[in-house]
Amino acid sequence: MSELTEDSVRADVRAWLEANWNPELGLVEWRNKLADSGWGVPTWPKQWYGRDLPQAFQAVVDEEFQKIGAIGVAKAGIRTLAAATILAHGTNLHKEKYLRRILTGEDTWCQLFSEPGSGSDVAGAVTRAEMKGNKWIVNGQKVWTTSAHHAHWGLLLARTDWDQTKHKGLSYFIIDMHQPGVNVQPLKQMNGHASFNQVFLTDAVVEPEFLVANVGDGWAVTTTTLMHERRGADGLRTWAMGSDRKGRIYDEERAEIATTMEPYKWYPQRAGRVDLILQRAKETGHLGDPVVRQEIAKLMIMSKAAEWTARRARAAAQQGKPQGPEGSLGKLAASHVARAAARVHTQLSGADALLSVDCRRHRRDPAQHHRRARPQDAQGAQHRHHQAVPRRAAEHGVLRRDGRLLACGETGR
Repeated sequence: MSELTEDSVRADVRAWLEANWNPELGLVEWRNKLADSGWGVPTWPKQWYGRDLPQAFQAVVDEEFQKIGAIGVAKAGIRTLAAATILAHGTNLHKEKYLRRILTGEDTWCQLFSEPGSGSDVAGAVTRAEMKGNKWIVNGQKVWTTSAHHAHWGLLLARTDWDQTKHKGLSYFIIDMHQPGVNVQPLKQMNGHASFNQVFLTDAVVEPEFLVANVGDGWAVTTTTLMHERRGADGLRTWAMGSDRKGRIYDEERAEIATTMEPYKWYPQRAGRVDLILQRAKETGHLGDPVVRQEIAKLMIMSKAAEWTARRARAAAQQGKPQGPEGSLGKLAASHVARAAARVHTQLSGADALLSVDCRRHRRDPAQHHRRARPQDAQGAQHRHHQAVPRRAAEHGVLRRDGRLLACGETGR
C-alpha cells in the first residue's frame, strides 16, 4: 500500500469529483454519493462513510471541493455534535440509524442539556428518566435549546439515579422530538428574534436501545459532546452561507441553510465574524489605516491560534485519546477572538445591534453591576453608571452625533 501524501490525496479526491460532481443533482442524492464514497467525511472510519484519513488531510479535501464549487455533507447545526458523539459512544444500531441521515441533512438535531434551575451547571440536571416496564419515561424541562422547534432528534441528558453524586447519576439518551410528550416553546428575545426554545418533557418515551453508553455514563458522554462543540470554535470558520451559483443543488442548499440558520440571525455579532473583517475594511475604506491594520493583524493571529488549537483537539479525538484541555482552551480562545472581532467591526462600521462587547454590561442593572467593584448604595451606583456609559460609549464609537447612546439596530455612521 502506497504512503499517503498531500499530493496523492489531492489527486484522488480531484479525480473522484471530476467523475461525479454534477450541480443538477438533488442535494440528498449528491450527499448519498458522498457518503458512499467516503469523501464527505474522509477522516471518519471506512465502516461509517469515511476513508480513515488523518485529520491533517481534511483541509486538502476541502480545498478541492471549493475549487469546483462542490457541496459537502450537511454540517450546520447540532448534527455535527450528534455525529461525533454517536461515533465515539454509540452502538452499531445508533450509527446505522443516524449517521447517514446526518450527513445527507435529512435529519436535524438539538441539544437538551441546560435547565432553568442549574444555569451553566450542566451536571446539575434534574430532568428525570425512569424505567417503567421496558421503556424510559422522561419528565422535566430544558432551556436555551437552539433548533428544538424543527429538530427530529434530541441529545438528552437526564438523571436516572438520585442516590449517586450529581455527575454519576446521569444518563444520556437520543429522544424523538416529534412525539406527543415533547412540547417546544420559543423564547422571544428583546431584539425580536427567537433564537432559543424551552422544552417541556411530560412522560416522553425513550426506547431502551436509545440509551447511549451505559446507565450512569451520561456525564462522560456529555463531556464528549461539549468538547466537540468547543473544538468547533476555530477562529477562521466561515458562517454558513449558500453559494450564488446556478443549479438545482445550489438552490436546495440555499433553502436548507435558510431553515437551519434561521435561529442564528443575531449570531454574527456574537460569533465575531472574523471571515468578514477584510471585506468590511475594504468596503469602509479603512484598509489603509495603519491603526486599523494593526488591530486586524492582531485579530488574525488570535484567530489562527484558535484554529490550530481546535484542529489539534480534533486530531486527538480522532486518535481516541482521552478528553484533554484543548477543548476548553479552544472555547476560551474563541471567546477572546469574538471580543476582538467585535471591537474591529465597531472600528470599521460603528455599533451594531449588540453595541460593543465591552459596553453591553452597562445595559444591565447599574446597581448590581457596580456593586461588584465596591459595595455602595443603589443611588451611588446609578450615578456612576450614568457617568460610565457615555465615557465607554465614546471610547467604542457608539454615541450618536447628539451625544446620546445608540439604540439597538442603529449604526455609528
